[in-house]
Amino acid sequence: MKKKVLVTGATGFTGGYLAEELVKKGYHVKALSLPNQDKSRLEKLGVEVIIGDLTKKDTLSAAVEQVDTVYHIAAIFREQDVPHQLFFDVNVGGTKNLLEASVDAKVRRFVHCSTVGVQGEIKNPPADEAAPYNPGDYYQQSKVEGEQLALKFFKENEIEGVVFRPVGIYGPGDTRFLKIFKFVHSGKFRMIGNGNVLYHLTFVKDLVEGIILCGEKPEAVGEVFTLGGNEYVTLTEFIKLLAEAMNVPVPKKHVPLWPVWVAAVICEYACYPFRIKPPLYRRRLEFFTNDRAFDISKAKRILGYNPKVPLKEGLKITADWYREQGML
Repeated sequence: MKKKVLVTGATGFTGGYLAEELVKKGYHVKALSLPNQDKSRLEKLGVEVIIGDLTKKDTLSAAVEQVDTVYHIAAIFREQDVPHQLFFDVNVGGTKNLLEASVDAKVRRFVHCSTVGVQGEIKNPPADEAAPYNPGDYYQQSKVEGEQLALKFFKENEIEGVVFRPVGIYGPGDTRFLKIFKFVHSGKFRMIGNGNVLYHLTFVKDLVEGIILCGEKPEAVGEVFTLGGNEYVTLTEFIKLLAEAMNVPVPKKHVPLWPVWVAAVICEYACYPFRIKPPLYRRRLEFFTNDRAFDISKAKRILGYNPKVPLKEGLKITADWYREQGML
C-alpha cells in the first residue's frame, strides 16, 4: 500500500511542484482544491483531487481520511487583492480547521508552511530560526499567528508537527518575480538607494526536496526550519546576475532613496482616503531597503537539506522559461 499524503495549495506554484515530486517518489497524493481552481495538471499526474475549503471545516474530512502526512502549503499571499480579514480567515482559521480535522482523522505528521516573512526586516543578517518575530504587515502577522497556532497545537495534541519557513521561492511557473525580470530585461530598472542590502532566494525544486525531508525525517518533529538557497548576495549583485541570465546590459543607474520615500508617503496620504491604490508606497521600497539573508545550517544539519541549484543557474532556467512562455 502506498502511503497517502495530502497537499494543500497543490493548484499553486510550490504546492504543484511538491505534489509532482511526491508522485514521483511513489506516494498516493491527495490535493485539496477549491471548486473553481485549475486541476488539470494534478489530474494528469494522477493526483486524487478533493474539493474543499480551509475556512469550512466540514469540507475537510474527505481530504484527510486515511492520510499519513499533511503538507499544508495553501495560504493567502499579500499580492492577492482581497480584504485584510481573509488573510486571517485562511492563514490562521484555515490552519486551525485543518489541524483539528487531521487529529480527528489520526494523521501521523503535519508539515506547516510558514514564511521567513514572520521575522520581517532582518536586523542582524543572516537570521536563523531563533531570530524574533517582527511582522511588518497584515500578511506577515497572519503567518505569525498561523505558525504560533500550529506550534502550540503540536505540543497539545498527538500529532507529529514540523514548521518550515521558505525563503523567496522562484523558478519556472512562478509569476511573482516576473515583474523584476521584466524591468531588468526592458532596461527600465533603476536601483533605489545603494544596492548594498542582502537578497536571498530559493529555487523551487530545492525547496520541495527540503519540504519532503520535513515530512520524512524522524528528527524533524517539533522543529522549525528555514529552507533557502545556498547563497545570498547584495541587491546590486542580484541585478547583475539577473541581467546576465537574460543576456541584457547590467543596469547602472541609481536613484537616491529619500526623495522616493517622501514621494511614497505623499502618494499614500493622497490615495488612501479615497480607497485608491497608490502608484508608489513605502512597502514597495522594502525591496531596496530591507536585508533578506537567512542561515539554513539547521536544516542542513538535522534534515540533510542540500540545495543543488546555484542562483546564477536558477535565474537562467527561470528566464528561459519566461521567454518560452512569451512573457519576456
